[in-house]
This record gives sequence, C-alpha cells and structure tokens, in this order.
Amino acid sequence: MDTAPPPLVDRFGRVHTDLRVSLTDRCNLRCTYCMPAEGLNWLPKAEVLSDDEVVRLVRIAVRRLGITSVRLTGGEPLLRRGLPALVARLTELGPEVSLTTNGIGLARTAAALQQAGLHRVNVSLDTLRADRYAEITRRDRIADVLAGLAAAQAAGLAPVKVNAVPVRGVNDDEIVGLVEFAARHGYRMRFIESMPLDAQGAWDRDKMITADELLEILGARWDLVPVGRHGNAPAEEWRIAGTDTVIGVIASVTRPFCGGCDRVRLTADGQLRNCLFATTESDLRALLRGAAEDSAIEAAWRRTIARKGPGHDINSADFVQPDRPMSAIGG
Repeated sequence: MDTAPPPLVDRFGRVHTDLRVSLTDRCNLRCTYCMPAEGLNWLPKAEVLSDDEVVRLVRIAVRRLGITSVRLTGGEPLLRRGLPALVARLTELGPEVSLTTNGIGLARTAAALQQAGLHRVNVSLDTLRADRYAEITRRDRIADVLAGLAAAQAAGLAPVKVNAVPVRGVNDDEIVGLVEFAARHGYRMRFIESMPLDAQGAWDRDKMITADELLEILGARWDLVPVGRHGNAPAEEWRIAGTDTVIGVIASVTRPFCGGCDRVRLTADGQLRNCLFATTESDLRALLRGAAEDSAIEAAWRRTIARKGPGHDINSADFVQPDRPMSAIGG
C-alpha cells in the first residue's frame, strides 16, 4: 500500500504543495510593464528543459515531495510545441494541472488541452479596448484573446479566470467594466497588484493600484460580500451581493500572504526558486543531465525549500529585485 511522501516543509512550517513550471521564457507580446519593445535575450533551446526532463521533475515532485497542483506558465506556455501531449503526461502523474496564458493561440488549442486533462486556465487581459490593448502589449491581438477565452469556456476549462493588472493612468478606468465583462461571460475576474518584476527595472509604486483603492472603486459600484481566501490561494475573494459573481484580488505588495505560501517555482532552464522574488536558485537541470538519482534531486529540492525566507521584503528598504524578470521566472 502506497504511503504519502513526507511533506515539503520549510523552516517556518509552511507545507509546499503547489508547483509552478515555466515551459519557456519566450512570449509573443511585449507588455510595457514586463519587457522592452525589442524583447529579451531568450534562452538557447539547449538550455530549456525537454519534455522528458519536465516530466521527470514533476514525477519527483508529486511522488516524493507531495506536490498536488502544477501550474504551467511562461513566458507564454502556448508557444511550447506539443503542449497537449506534455499536459497528458503530467496529468497521468496525478496532480491538478492548470495553465496561465496570454490567450493568444488558446482558441485553437483549448479543446486539445482539455482532452489532455488540463483542468483550468487563467488568461491575462488588462483592457477591453483594442487600441489600448495594442498600446499596452505592443501587439494588435485582442480579438485572439477574446476568442481564446470563449474557446476555453466552451471546452469546459472552468472556471476561466481573467487576470488584469490595473495601473494608474493606463487602465484603472476599466476596473468596473472588466468585472461586468467577466460576469456577462461567466468568467471569474482577478486583479493583481503590479510588482517589481519588469525587465527594465522601471516599476513605479505610485502607479500601482492598491487593493484598498481597487475595493473602494468596486465598492462604490456594488455591495461586496467577503468570501475570503481558499486555503493558501493568493487571491482574496469578494462576491457581488445577490449574484454569483466573484472577484479576486491578489495584493502581493500591500497585503502580503507570504505566511501561508505553499508555492515553489521551476524555471524553463531547470532552476528551482523557493520564492517569486528569490535572488538565489538551485540548478536541478545540472543534476538531471549529470545522471543524478531521484533521491539526490529530492534532497536538493528539500534543501532549497528549507532555506526559504519568511517573506519577499518588497516593503523593506533592503529589498533587492531579482535578476530575472517575471517572463523568465514564470508566474
């Protein structure tokens, strides 16, 4: 009879069950708050984990470390060739597998991903205006995103979540409209405070719409009923009174939830990060390609989590922004 593996615990007693796996650092958008117009220096193909390497690491995470949830990220994960086949291999290992995407390409892949066992998707959409979308992303692709959302809904990848980063003077006038759009289509709206993870290092706290500001805007339009947080999920949720519409707010900066963090991140080139804002990494790719036994990889994983700090320190004078931007870490 199989027994549960020892939990993946850090020195503060936090049990880690959620693995974020970046499949590529590449992206087909150039969002102004993420990267420069010319893009970044992408990882050489030889440095990116193969499908077999991703599957092996996830197998170790699930069977030896107690991981129960795997989220596939990027860059843009839909740029990964053969993604449905990889998803099928990962779901066979037993975890819940989800995907965070910009939605471009989702219209043609949603059904195949659902058939492969994908549970749900989060789609980034910061505006409903075509001109503004093109300005923010430097690409005229909003129609593809809207089609992707509809395809995900039709395929049963529910609940379909829409992620938006409200920025002062950019899209903060659309906060109510985005909620109305999501409610109309049966999506679940989530707002994320902007974070200092851009490649340019130009993050401006004054342009961040805080959770308090966001709730004040929403509260002026609707009566909000607190739902709370589901387990260790990053989003605090509110329901619009008298409806089934639920709004999530991820306030990493002003309302840190580090004390309940259960997430660990694997970059596309096989580096293990115990925090989104970590300044050090553990090289699991070197172990994989050096013919290390599963037990050695497990031990390295546990050592990495054991070193995890109490929080990200964004609000501390000692905060140091990671060398890797969000697109190279994975959300």
